[in-house]
Amino acid sequence: MGEFHVTRVDNPESIRRFTHYILKDLKALEEMLRRDMFETDVQRIGAEQELCLIDKFWRPAPIIEDVLAAIDDPHFTTELAKFNLEINLDPVEFTGDCFSRIEQQLNTCLEKLEKVLHRMGAEYILVGILPTIRYIDLEMENMTDRKRYAILFEKIKELRGGDFQYNIKGIDELITRQEYPTFEFCNTSFQVHFQTTPQDFPDAYNFSKLIAAPVLAAATNSPLLVGKRLWHETRIALFQQAIDTRNVLHHLREKRGRVSFPKQWIHHSVLEILQDDIARFRVLLCSEEYEDSLKILKNGEIPKLKALNTFNGTVYRWNRACYGVFNGKPHLRIENRTLPSGPTVRDEIANAAFWSGLMNAIPEKYKNLPEKIEFDEVVTNFIKAARLGLDSTFTWLNNKTVNARELILKELLPLSRDGLQKAGVHSEDIQKNLELIEQRVRRKKTGSQWMLDSFAKLKEEGTLEETLVAITAAIVHRQKKGKPVYQWKLAKLTEAGNWINKFLRVEQIMSTELFTVQENDLVDLVANIMDWKHIRHVPVENEKGSLVGLITSGILLKHYGKTLERSQNFTPVKEIMIPNPIYTTPETLTTEAIKVMRKNKIGCLPVVKGDKLVGIVTEHDFVKISARLLEQIFEDN
Repeated sequence: MGEFHVTRVDNPESIRRFTHYILKDLKALEEMLRRDMFETDVQRIGAEQELCLIDKFWRPAPIIEDVLAAIDDPHFTTELAKFNLEINLDPVEFTGDCFSRIEQQLNTCLEKLEKVLHRMGAEYILVGILPTIRYIDLEMENMTDRKRYAILFEKIKELRGGDFQYNIKGIDELITRQEYPTFEFCNTSFQVHFQTTPQDFPDAYNFSKLIAAPVLAAATNSPLLVGKRLWHETRIALFQQAIDTRNVLHHLREKRGRVSFPKQWIHHSVLEILQDDIARFRVLLCSEEYEDSLKILKNGEIPKLKALNTFNGTVYRWNRACYGVFNGKPHLRIENRTLPSGPTVRDEIANAAFWSGLMNAIPEKYKNLPEKIEFDEVVTNFIKAARLGLDSTFTWLNNKTVNARELILKELLPLSRDGLQKAGVHSEDIQKNLELIEQRVRRKKTGSQWMLDSFAKLKEEGTLEETLVAITAAIVHRQKKGKPVYQWKLAKLTEAGNWINKFLRVEQIMSTELFTVQENDLVDLVANIMDWKHIRHVPVENEKGSLVGLITSGILLKHYGKTLERSQNFTPVKEIMIPNPIYTTPETLTTEAIKVMRKNKIGCLPVVKGDKLVGIVTEHDFVKISARLLEQIFEDN
């Protein structure tokens, strides 16, 4: 999608014109398939590296434009958010030292990036979802200033017809909504491309769906989102819910989401996928560049299928069919979009080798899959892998139930080895990459499991904020050493650095587990909540979640002192609360919040984002900070 200039679809005539060229491109593709014009004598693989840019406080750094200007290298390009970046690696022939070459080029690009970032006081991190990302980072102002992104978001919002809702449940649960789908800013991946022939495409594409679950289970690296432990690969759920243009009516009609694992096999050719997408999904973008692909084909040239590629770029299948032209010859490839970024370059290359080897093997038992396994089972396997990682149990061929680790170790790793050997990949490359996968699976130590284990350890030692910062810092430190994730030691709290990384702003110290009441609630209820939960401040909010008042323990003492002789007390909260209390925002500096509390002689500050109550910071929170700072001073001395 990003290769061509795009424009907003403003009127029916624009849609009809663009649709006309999409259909022409589809007919041209059909004609090229009929005439066997596609490249078949060579096979290539390629990769795209997405990553996150972070500042010296281990938080997102929205500096993409400055970075690209300083690097001035066409391999580097924008991503959706200003704190993300993409590196497009050169395709290589799938043979010999191909994986070593990809790894070398990626490391060279990352070294170049690192030099630029260090001059800016920044770093990069390879992780599916940055642990320290916050709601404040998901504002529209952090969208990269590119016309196609703005148009895409506006069109998705129009089709949605309302707020974007998220509900993801793991150990914790995320329930929230947004006006725009900016949660997509969180996701970074390592996308691998595998070239295949038109004749082999149906079996290869179907097989890519079957193996998506076990390959993902061995590679999960995205368990944390805004401080919550969700799926082992939360990217999957987040992306599907973020780019969902369906409203309630569409769900009732079982309309498919634009991000999906389509519930169907293909039987004949790549055309089935594209025809199905065109039939199901509305045009979101129009290309400003049109070409008469049938005329180009008639003149003996190869069309780029610009309209079709632009449309295809707005349908986000986890395994996407791609058309391209390389050295004047058209080709087909399958893009694997399921793999997360990280934990290290070594881990990513091993993931790519494991998947590519499987894709090149496909023994007879894995052909004609529509006759051997229900597609619903394949979809269920994929969701299980995203939720549970290597703890998943899958339904496999012949209705066999198998544990993810057993399937990978006993069947898929040997199969991948066969596929790599068949391609002529060097034995040392095969060994080092597949051994890494084997060790990761045997020890059950994916990136997501390392983060969850580190989280469980650190949350007993420090605050949530300290835990997230320490995990993020530890990932960066370990990535620089280059050892694969199965060799990583758990994160240490000291890796969070000094106080400015942990306590700089109110959002880093505020409590978000709130106990609130409404104006017409009984005062006695407030007293009991304070007693049960050992708290001294209870915010009052309306039905929309907006802050309207505050009850303190001091107010309750005065109230009960005056009403002690009454046998019954049905006083509503609104009669004794502090109306329109002083509040702060998540972005406020902690030192400023302290000044406000001292100046006004108050013991707490409700925290408001927009017009919604999102947290509270109290004297008790500052006591905890003081204790942590004193401990750090003593340790330093």
